Amino acid sequence: MRAFVFPGQGSQVVGMGRALAEASAVARAVFQEVDDALGQHLFRLMTDGPEDQLQLTENAQPAIMANAIATLRVLEADGGIRLADKADYVAGHSLGEYSALCAAGAVDLATTARLLKLRGQAMQAAVPVGMGAMAALLGADVDKARAIADAAAEGEVCTVANDNDPSQVVISGHRGAIERAVALAKEMGAKRAVLLPVSAPFHCPLMQPAADAMERALADARIEAPLVPVFANVTAAPVADADTIRRLLVEQVTGMVRWRESVLAMADTGVERFVEFGGKVLTPMIKRIAPDVETTSVVTMDDIEALAKAL
Repeated sequence: MRAFVFPGQGSQVVGMGRALAEASAVARAVFQEVDDALGQHLFRLMTDGPEDQLQLTENAQPAIMANAIATLRVLEADGGIRLADKADYVAGHSLGEYSALCAAGAVDLATTARLLKLRGQAMQAAVPVGMGAMAALLGADVDKARAIADAAAEGEVCTVANDNDPSQVVISGHRGAIERAVALAKEMGAKRAVLLPVSAPFHCPLMQPAADAMERALADARIEAPLVPVFANVTAAPVADADTIRRLLVEQVTGMVRWRESVLAMADTGVERFVEFGGKVLTPMIKRIAPDVETTSVVTMDDIEALAKAL
């Protein structure tokens, strides 16, 4: 059994998608469709920068999705492959869940791009700049991270945002609380704590205004049953019902990304191979979660050709 997985924010880099677009008309068509849907030259920003503009959440989110979907579409076109025939599940990390839904035909590409643009804008606007922060706790599991977050909260929001793998958990909340957590982390058993260079405290209750905005947007968005079940971030369980998908995408804005549990659950159902499209971020996490599974990262045309042969 196989799962196709899609990376989240942090995998953006200036130059992304350029080689793929130069090699494939299919990829160019994906990037053009996203540009048209957004009414902006996002692909030019992806390939040429400037980096500070690409790093903006409202640009990074649709860019990462476009790159991942272009990679998948080239595989499907050049390899004569249908996702429904080769994948048993899809999943994505945070914004990657939108890429997964697009890949599985639940949401069309243009709608996915517009939803992610809005999601990025709403998440950025939810909390005044400087009020929130996020930090990665390294060498800490989710229970240890929760204990650190609880000790540091002191009445402010400080909560686990991403349970990435057994050795990396991200916390999110008010800046003061996150800074206290970083100071406490080592004495409470973490190897290291690092403030993350993010513009807002994602996946915590401070994001409620963004969740409200996404609820309104998703109510009007056309969502269909996916070709294969999607493992949802907030439940770490497969979902195939359109209305449930809609509800879980809203919950995802403030809820914890249960990536470690999702990978374990997929492995428990029999998934032996994970294929990451458009990045090399999830693959090392997956190996730390489930060392016995096979992992493949698909970024370049060479990667796509190799995967097409292997499938």
